[in-house]
Amino acid sequence: MAQLFKHLKVHQIFGANTDVGKTILTTGLLRASASRKRRVFYLKPVSTGPLEEADDRFVRRHLKDLAGQLSEACLFRYDQPVSPHLAVQLSKDKGLDYGTPDDAEFVLSVSEHIQRSAHAAVEELSDMYVETAGGVHSPTLSGTSQADAYRPLFLPTILVGDAKLGGISSTISAYESLLIRGFAVDAIVMFRDSYYRNWEYLSEYFADRGVKCFSVDPPPPKDSDIAKDTSALSDYYSEVIAPDSPSNLQALVSELDSRHYDRLTQLESMSTRAMETIWWPFVQHGLVKGPQDVMTVDSAWGDFFSTYESNIGSSGGNAELHHAHDTLLSPQLDGSASWWTQALGHSSPALTLAAASAAGRYGHVMFPQAVHKPALQLAEHLVHDGPGKGWASRAFFSDDGSTGMEIALKMALRAFAKRRNISDPSERKKLGILGLKGSYHGDTIGSMDACEEGVFTCEWHNAKGYWLDPPAVSLRQGTPMLSFPDSMGEYCSSEPTQYESIADLYDISSRLSSSLASQYTKYIEEKLDRIETMGHTRIAALVMEPLVMGVAGMVFVDPLFQRILVDVVRAREPSTISAGDWSGLPVIFDEVFVGMYRLGMESCAPVLGVTPDISVYAKILTGGLIPLAVTLANNSIFQAFLSERKEDALLHGHSYTAHPVGCEVANETFKQIAILAKSPLWQHAKTSWATPSKVGQRESAIWSFWGYDFISQLSTLDVVQDVMAMGTVLAVTIRDDAGGYASFRAQNLLAPLKTLSQDNTGPGGLPARIHFRTLGNVAYFMSNLNTPETVLRSTEKRIWESLSQP
Repeated sequence: MAQLFKHLKVHQIFGANTDVGKTILTTGLLRASASRKRRVFYLKPVSTGPLEEADDRFVRRHLKDLAGQLSEACLFRYDQPVSPHLAVQLSKDKGLDYGTPDDAEFVLSVSEHIQRSAHAAVEELSDMYVETAGGVHSPTLSGTSQADAYRPLFLPTILVGDAKLGGISSTISAYESLLIRGFAVDAIVMFRDSYYRNWEYLSEYFADRGVKCFSVDPPPPKDSDIAKDTSALSDYYSEVIAPDSPSNLQALVSELDSRHYDRLTQLESMSTRAMETIWWPFVQHGLVKGPQDVMTVDSAWGDFFSTYESNIGSSGGNAELHHAHDTLLSPQLDGSASWWTQALGHSSPALTLAAASAAGRYGHVMFPQAVHKPALQLAEHLVHDGPGKGWASRAFFSDDGSTGMEIALKMALRAFAKRRNISDPSERKKLGILGLKGSYHGDTIGSMDACEEGVFTCEWHNAKGYWLDPPAVSLRQGTPMLSFPDSMGEYCSSEPTQYESIADLYDISSRLSSSLASQYTKYIEEKLDRIETMGHTRIAALVMEPLVMGVAGMVFVDPLFQRILVDVVRAREPSTISAGDWSGLPVIFDEVFVGMYRLGMESCAPVLGVTPDISVYAKILTGGLIPLAVTLANNSIFQAFLSERKEDALLHGHSYTAHPVGCEVANETFKQIAILAKSPLWQHAKTSWATPSKVGQRESAIWSFWGYDFISQLSTLDVVQDVMAMGTVLAVTIRDDAGGYASFRAQNLLAPLKTLSQDNTGPGGLPARIHFRTLGNVAYFMSNLNTPETVLRSTEKRIWESLSQP
């Protein structure tokens, strides 16, 4: 993960191409730094070719007079002068396979070496240069582009430009490749070729972008006599590091120093400045006591934030884990998937490139009565191949889940009013919805009105509807349980009902013939009959979050109850309705949170065995990169708005409706998920949740990346009321007599997760924190769809240790 030290200034050196002089210039930088009485470190992670021609040996040979100041190293060495990935293959062909590190292991090796160098550095500023191989996209040992493989380290970068013919283009291309992946390019340096004069153009080009371009006189021609060559280069380096030299590598070192200190100053001040300027969402500012309560995020990669640790070296916080030469940045596991949005990990190169491609081709274009490829491709996938397959006919784009739900409500209410011939505006104002207690459909006023009064509602809130209290599924004492609300006391047992397995609870086809299904039917029908006699609000739609109600406290609703609810509502319709039309009430599935594989499935409809008339998707839709929402509707809903009169249209839209960047990112997200669905990670998780049966292992429709044995054991702890997991979601309800959203018990019990772990469980071998959020006495955790098993298992271990303490 990203590393930043106060006393060790680390820069990574990329080349715009191979043979642009990276090693010669890096050696000059090392000498320039050393001339300032600094200790200098050189790392060549991968070297290919004869040992005598290796870059680290070149550095040692030409800086041998700095033996007391210089430390140089190479981590992986191959004797064939070819690309690293090919060198690995050639070694294997020779039977010399010593085990090729994957990208994570490779980055760990580099990270650990940097950490050792930091601990070896003296108190005064020291400099380290990490030189990559070839060009920006030259493959690493695994074959991954260097630009992607090194990105988790997030080291400030120096780009060595290409002085040769075509070098302007290759340098700009290399710069953009780094920029688009989030690298901070601190400076450009290149040889001053007097014929092509690339540095002249590039100096102005990069100045416009706030990056200085430094030009250096080229070295003397290589002499076959090593002694003469060494002597000539020694004179050359003396010239280019001289303060009055036109090349003046000292000026480059000064620029790198300035960038380093600017970054430190910025990070140190951000939390204080934020407290003075920003109004945070869902935060009681009265509980934010000082800058130490603000998480300063420097970057993010994969499952982790990289956060600034302002208390390093102090006597407070986790100072016992820190030394003067520890990194100022610490990894924090993004335990809430950044408010339920992340799917492929932070800074996914595939999603970043998709966004850049669409931004470059379209920017944003208005959408009414228009079409562009990203939007059309996404709509066709959602309707014909994705969650709308078999029932949806139209896709309506918006910007986030709450507005997507506003659109869904408008669709349903209009369809109902038209079917029931409700033309009086005053009567239309009385239309409401049927939902479930604890449901949440967003922060905008209309979506709030589809929920009961609660902590999230506001002064204008006007609850329009009726809400049933649903039964819930969980694990208690290692046993799958079904718990019933008090309101169902006369229909169902007041005590939780045990089940043999989670798979049995979600086997709707088998449970439909159960006595409980009949009890649910009776309960719902009688409730609806009573509601109809009340008269002041007329139910015009059924709205529900399938399977899991997130904001309610990660309530895993009994799927049978939701299935019966849909069936009962749809049965209350005259038989004259045509096949394919909505029946009884339009049914809306709010799958903003639960959809797109958050629960291990694209849509919850197959588990319930019933499809909606309208459904809404957001969050994972774009892999967690950019806001976008889509509301799907069947044809009978669409027909309610179709006429020759403009005022009959769905007059709703946003300035950025169907913005090409979001649509293209969503399309790429689906491609990446399709690949992941076949991965060993998914297959292993599904297998671990399979249940024994007479025919061997039966794969359940319900599975999770969180281990079943882990959640089962967790549910037996005294402080735990119940546990449940599905897909990426893990929910732990902590015993608390008060309970509710205002409870701090879960947060307090799991507080150890927010301290640095004693074990090096974070990326790069660094101690890590776990950033998580709670919903009152419910703590929840969410992984990505590609979170490594090592991260999942280490997180489980830390949760267990926090909750099992006496």
